[in-house]
Amino acid sequence: MTDAPSGGDLSRLRQLNALGVLRVLRDEKPLTLTELAKRTGLSRASTEDVARELLARGWVTELAPAAGTVGRPARRYRFRADAGRILGVDVGGHKILAMVTDLEGVVLHQTRVAVSPRIGRRERLATLDDCVTTTLAAAGVSPAQIWSTGVATTGLVDGTGKVMLSDSLPEWTGVDLAAHLRRLVPGPVRVENDCKLAALAESWRGVARYARNVVFLLAGLRTGAGLIIDGKLHRGFSNAAGEIGALPAAGWLRAPQHLHDWLGAGDDVERVFLAARDENRAAIRAVRGYVRDIAVGASALVLTLDPELVVIGGGFSRSADVLVEPLRRELDRWCLRTPEIRVSEFGDEGVTLGAVRLALEEVEATVYDGDRPVARGQDAAELLT
Repeated sequence: MTDAPSGGDLSRLRQLNALGVLRVLRDEKPLTLTELAKRTGLSRASTEDVARELLARGWVTELAPAAGTVGRPARRYRFRADAGRILGVDVGGHKILAMVTDLEGVVLHQTRVAVSPRIGRRERLATLDDCVTTTLAAAGVSPAQIWSTGVATTGLVDGTGKVMLSDSLPEWTGVDLAAHLRRLVPGPVRVENDCKLAALAESWRGVARYARNVVFLLAGLRTGAGLIIDGKLHRGFSNAAGEIGALPAAGWLRAPQHLHDWLGAGDDVERVFLAARDENRAAIRAVRGYVRDIAVGASALVLTLDPELVVIGGGFSRSADVLVEPLRRELDRWCLRTPEIRVSEFGDEGVTLGAVRLALEEVEATVYDGDRPVARGQDAAELLT
């Protein structure tokens, strides 16, 4: 005889049932209870209980019966994407990008501010504040309407939202981004490495959304990686998974030097790729040198994970036409099986979209919890009035 479920088990079961209903409603048109029960695998009684609770909490709405319906009309339910708002922020070396979305990740407004890698911590944080404040105001959203915030940043980040180490922005080491953002928005704030969040965005709604195992390469003046394993972002024991670039033999630290050597003066690396397209031999050699170096670390990750896809994102992804084939040839040299190589379609917005997805995960994790991501326990309907 099995033991009866404990209170905690029942609470978790209710949460899982609620998540199942919400995910179906987010992916489908409005559904009846019968349709919801069929798609979730729940009994009709359980589905009705979940729907009633989600209605009370403001997550779903019941639609008016269709005109001309004969007999008692079936109740139909729709996910309320407008019930709350999400804030996603990318704090990079060259830009700060903030976007406000609904609960489906549809962007309502975004603000981009260019910054210099050479500015100090205080000025970067002040610019971050201005960017977030401007975005909220332009979207017509108050801080209390932000259910959850996701923040992307360069460097290693601990579980509390503090930057443990940043090589590209040394003054950024030690910044407690989560605590800083909570001064502006009262809801939960989660902070993660930008490469990892770019990988999360690709797995969520990018070119890797149908793949279970992915190596994401952030290709730019800085090279980084994010790993998707069995459909989930892989962080590792200390949140340092994918940081193979820290190993000098991987070549990622020296890879951009090939491009800078061709440039001589200036930092407009796009000129190298333009010249390579025009069959400038020196530029082609520079690009191939860059690719050879990043391919060493990429091959190590491919051999370890055996992914379905390698996704190239970041600033250099715009020049994928001169990068992909050389990279494929290098991976063929080192890997037992070269996975398909695809190019991100997000441009430089992928990291911010990953921050949005991180914030949405926080929202989903609190369904049926006592502490909702809504500020101070307010009901969703209160926040919209």
